[in-house]
Amino acid sequence: MWDWFISFLTTVLATLQSLVGDWGIAVIILTFIIRLLIMPLMTKSTASTARMQVLQPKLAEIQERYADDPERQMAEMRKFQAENNFNPLGGCLPMFIQMPVFFALFTVARNVPEGASFLNIMPSISMSVSEAVASLGFPGALSYVLFDAGFGLMTVAQMLVNVKNVPEDQRQQNIMMGVMMGVMMVWFGWSVPAAVLLYYVTSAIWQVVQQQLVTKRVTEQVKAETEAKLKEQPVEINVTRRERKPRPKKKS
Repeated sequence: MWDWFISFLTTVLATLQSLVGDWGIAVIILTFIIRLLIMPLMTKSTASTARMQVLQPKLAEIQERYADDPERQMAEMRKFQAENNFNPLGGCLPMFIQMPVFFALFTVARNVPEGASFLNIMPSISMSVSEAVASLGFPGALSYVLFDAGFGLMTVAQMLVNVKNVPEDQRQQNIMMGVMMGVMMVWFGWSVPAAVLLYYVTSAIWQVVQQQLVTKRVTEQVKAETEAKLKEQPVEINVTRRERKPRPKKKS
């Protein structure tokens, strides 16, 4: 199955290259096609994440209310999640779909012909940054180094775009995590084929643009609808009656 997928992806990439005459542009077009195909799933994922942010405080309240009764707690949480279409894994599906393509590109990039360049600024998209530096030196490998830096910067940018939706007390921590992830991606990108860098940088740019044009609007709409639905739900009041103690009898 995996070999078939790699063969299929290689065929698609070769077909795109035959149409545009450039292997790097073929990778970019392939990225656009994949992002367009998963865009409906991305919209659902965004809606699921926004709904989860609104419902999370209510779930925490249920957990606290029934802390002494785990069975009742689970039943109430399942009921609440079903009533509000809550799916904790709803935001992960697009990432799982993209992962096979991302990893398959490692093999596909190694199989492209010699001289599979990108706009003549990258002699070969099958070469890694480290290989380009070793064989081409500077400034021959500068384009590879810049794309690797872009790999890290776009990783940071993706996390910074979403930092506005994070509580203030966690923002600084998320920014630091984003910077660390960016540094790790630069290190990771040093040894992967340039085709993988092209795919990721293009995908990240698409994600940032989509965040501004689509995701923000969907998030605001879903949050407003979920909050309105929560207000319409009846308020459950748990009243625990205390057992009355018998009054002491008066001595006659």
